[in-house]
Amino acid sequence: MEEIQKTRELLLEKLESLEEKRSILRAPELRALYGKIKDQPEDQRSAYGQAINQLKQDLENIVSDIGLKTIDNRHPIDVTAPFDVNAALPELLPTENGTIHPITAEIEKITDIFYRMGFEVSESREIDDEYHMFTSLNFPEGHPARDDYDTFMTEEGFVAPAHTSTMQNRIIKARKEKLEDGESIAVLAVDRVFRNEDLDARHEHTFHQAEGIYVGKNITVGNLVATLKTFLTTYFGKEVQTKITPFYFPFTEPSFEFSLSCPFCEDGEDCRVCSSERWIELLGCGMIHPNVLKEAGVDPEKYTGFAWGCGIERLVMMRYNIEDIRHFNSGKLAFLRQFK
Repeated sequence: MEEIQKTRELLLEKLESLEEKRSILRAPELRALYGKIKDQPEDQRSAYGQAINQLKQDLENIVSDIGLKTIDNRHPIDVTAPFDVNAALPELLPTENGTIHPITAEIEKITDIFYRMGFEVSESREIDDEYHMFTSLNFPEGHPARDDYDTFMTEEGFVAPAHTSTMQNRIIKARKEKLEDGESIAVLAVDRVFRNEDLDARHEHTFHQAEGIYVGKNITVGNLVATLKTFLTTYFGKEVQTKITPFYFPFTEPSFEFSLSCPFCEDGEDCRVCSSERWIELLGCGMIHPNVLKEAGVDPEKYTGFAWGCGIERLVMMRYNIEDIRHFNSGKLAFLRQFK
C-alpha cells in the first residue's frame, strides 16, 4: 500500500504540469500498478486492486473538478459574424442540455478495459497511403484482395483507411525494441474508418474501429481467444456466447471471424439484423502473417502475434440492443437522449 501512496503523490505532482489533464488517467505509473496485482500475496490481491481503483477514481474526480472550474471561468462566446457591438450578447444554452455521444462514451469504456489489461492506446489516421493500407499488410500490388475493401482514394493517391490495420506496421516498428528487451507489444488503435458500402441496418460508409495488436514470444491462437473473451465478458458484464469460424485475411494466418449470438432474434421470427442466422459477425482476427512481421522488421521465427479489428458501432449495438447502425449518425435527438 505504501507503493500506491507514493504513486498517488507522484501523479498529483505530475498532474499540475499537464496541459491535458485527462492524460493522467493513462499514466504509465498507474498502468504499472495494475500489472503488479498478480505479484501480491493471494490474500492481499483484492485489497491491493481496490486501492488502485480508488486511486484512479480519485484522479477522475480531481480532473472533473478542474474541468468544471475551467468552464466556469470562460467568457461568453461570440457566435455571430459579423457581430454588432451595440447588440446584446447572445444567450448560451446551459451545458446540461448537451450529452456525450454514445460512441464517444463507449470508446472510453472500451479503451479503459484494454488499458487495465496492459494495452497502450493509440489513435489511428483518417488519411493514409497505399503502403500502410495494402503493401505493409501483405496485399501485393494488383492483388484482387485489394478490391474487397472498396476504398475511397484521392486523385493524389492518398487513402481514406478502410480499417485501422493501417497502424500495424507503424506500431510494431516503433516498439520492436521492447521485444529485444523481453517485453511484448500490446497496443489498441482506435479511429474512424471509411468504406464504399451500401447502407443498411448493419453497414455504414463511416464508422469506428478498434485494432488490437499483440506481439511477443510463444504467442498462440489460445492467447487471442482468451484476450477477446476476457474483454467481451468485462464489456458486457456477463459470459457471452461466441463462435469462431475460419476466414481469410491477407495480413493474418490463420484468420477467423469472431461472432456473438444475436440478441434481436426471437423464436420463429425473421430477424433483419442477422438475416435469421442467429449469429452476428463481430470482428475479424487471426495470427499476424509472417510477411507483416518481416515488413515491420521483426523475425517471425522468433516472435509471433495476433491482431483483430472490431467495429465499435456493432459492439455498442449488441450491448444496448440497437437494431440499426444508421441511428448513430442520424442526429435524431430521440435516439441520443436515451444515453443521457
